[in-house]
Amino acid sequence: MEQVPVDTKEKDSNKTPVAISAETNHDNNPIAILPTREGWSTPLILYNNCWLRSNMLTKFMLVKEKFKSRHDDVILATHPKSGTTWLKALAFTIVNRSYYSFVNVDQHPLLTQNPQNLVPFIGAHGGDLDYLETLPSPRLLATHLPLSMLPSTVTTMGCRIVYLCREPKDAFISRWHFDNKIAKGAKTDLNTAFTMFCEGCSPFGPFWEHYLQYWKESLQRPQEVLFLRYEEIVSCPLKVVRDLAKFLRVPFTEEEERRGVDQEVVGLCSFKSLSNLDINKNGGVESADGKLFIGYSSLFRQGKTGDWVNHMSKDMGEKLDLLVEDKFRGSGLKF
Repeated sequence: MEQVPVDTKEKDSNKTPVAISAETNHDNNPIAILPTREGWSTPLILYNNCWLRSNMLTKFMLVKEKFKSRHDDVILATHPKSGTTWLKALAFTIVNRSYYSFVNVDQHPLLTQNPQNLVPFIGAHGGDLDYLETLPSPRLLATHLPLSMLPSTVTTMGCRIVYLCREPKDAFISRWHFDNKIAKGAKTDLNTAFTMFCEGCSPFGPFWEHYLQYWKESLQRPQEVLFLRYEEIVSCPLKVVRDLAKFLRVPFTEEEERRGVDQEVVGLCSFKSLSNLDINKNGGVESADGKLFIGYSSLFRQGKTGDWVNHMSKDMGEKLDLLVEDKFRGSGLKF
């Protein structure tokens, strides 16, 4: 469930993942000397050890310097394909439940708007930095960027972060399916995608660096950084909703729990509920160049855990498990 790059500019995918150099005047364009790689639905460029979509790079480069964080900001940080849409729906519904009651649930914004559009991404789709300055505090924002690409003030000012990640094998399969759904041209075969993912080359990858940056931050600032796994929401949604409300400083009152408001949040934001809405079945956005179409339905595939076994071989699963064990060794983070 990844942010939608409305102004995407795509080149035809090359299924052989080879690093290439942009044919540009390097003196006038320092981006041209950065490693570039084809293979996914759009080319990726390696910037500050993070692979970013080429058409979005300049916007993301501005975030660290230009984004003005506030002490009461809440940032939903996710690695792509880890439940971003679900987390946005939950957080938005929790913090705005006093404005949109469940008595007149047919008027709730989630019924007419995709969750991705209700919580703006920092510096990207719906989250132009100048626009974010106009939002009243406290702001509910989102990002796929690693912590290292956000301003240091996010940490020093005590901004609260909710981080969501996913078991890597399932995250990879979700990434592969999503990329092939949004690409209008040639599709990426599983083996090519798997090789790139294990090499760290996927949007906002390497995934292990992304996970670890926020994991370590959660250990250093446990009161301000909530580290969640997708699997927790799937298995215990009510507990996650209650914990999330406490972390967002809008805990459910005893009266609300007695009336089942927390359970109504779970129901409204459930995979089944959201995926069956007309806006999420039929809506979507097209990239500026017309080469990608991101149907909102592509953000809702199965909402399950363990689906990797239906796509990956046993050897592939073991290889990725060994990679995860090696990359996370000594960190305390396990899957």
